Amino acid sequence: MIITVNSKDRTELIDITSRVQDKVRSASGGSGLCMLYVPHTTAAITINESADPSVKDDILMVLNQIVPWEAGYRHLEGNSPAHVKATIVGSSELIAIEHDRLVLGTWQGIFFCEFDGPRTRKVHIKIMSSLADA
Repeated sequence: MIITVNSKDRTELIDITSRVQDKVRSASGGSGLCMLYVPHTTAAITINESADPSVKDDILMVLNQIVPWEAGYRHLEGNSPAHVKATIVGSSELIAIEHDRLVLGTWQGIFFCEFDGPRTRKVHIKIMSSLADA
């Protein structure tokens, strides 16, 4: 399964929790694992607090401080900071599924991390059902 994510800004965290949950509900068959994978070198995926939108802003602020846009990078395409941020955050997440629901903490959400937008991106979703449920 694949979901498409459209970013609007250069750097952005987009909450995709409900979209992933919809795919899990329609395909999981009980419990197991949900693997999320971002096949882009300038984007990532993470799990963090989704209740307070300022958390997303704080994460982006710190990433932009750690990896500034101008720093004498040698990559000719001009998007080296996006590659570095994607490496720091990571390209996949593995989430447990119980009773057709993602097992996330009360405040947790799944975020697509855009570091070189705006763009149209993909998130691959693989549902692995538990053998105990078979």
